Amino acid sequence: MKTFRFRDFTVYKEARAFRKLVRDQLKDFPQSEKYRLIDQIHRSSLSILLNIAEGSAKGSDLDFARYLHIAIASVNEVIAGFDAALDDGIVTVQQLHSVETTAERLAKQIGSFIKTLRKPIAKS
Repeated sequence: MKTFRFRDFTVYKEARAFRKLVRDQLKDFPQSEKYRLIDQIHRSSLSILLNIAEGSAKGSDLDFARYLHIAIASVNEVIAGFDAALDDGIVTVQQLHSVETTAERLAKQIGSFIKTLRKPIAKS
């Protein structure tokens, strides 16, 4: 198996871009949120990336798929954090929509990757 094969996956590259988008949005949060909402959202966005990488090193595609499910859960957690930030007046609807649109695309890509990993291999 190739070392660091996760770097070749489009979904990993998209997860990196999503983490950067989230990080850039978090820069506008008030510092009073630093150890509460900012930290949680940041850890969730990083978890997406790390679960893709960690899962790719597992012994089977089914194991990898389990890590990808965790990555999708972390995408959901990022959105829930931004919902809370909207409720608290920290972000605008437009900012939430920007993150949400990208998150939805990423979650769908991860879901498609899971389906690919779970397809039985055709025997010749």
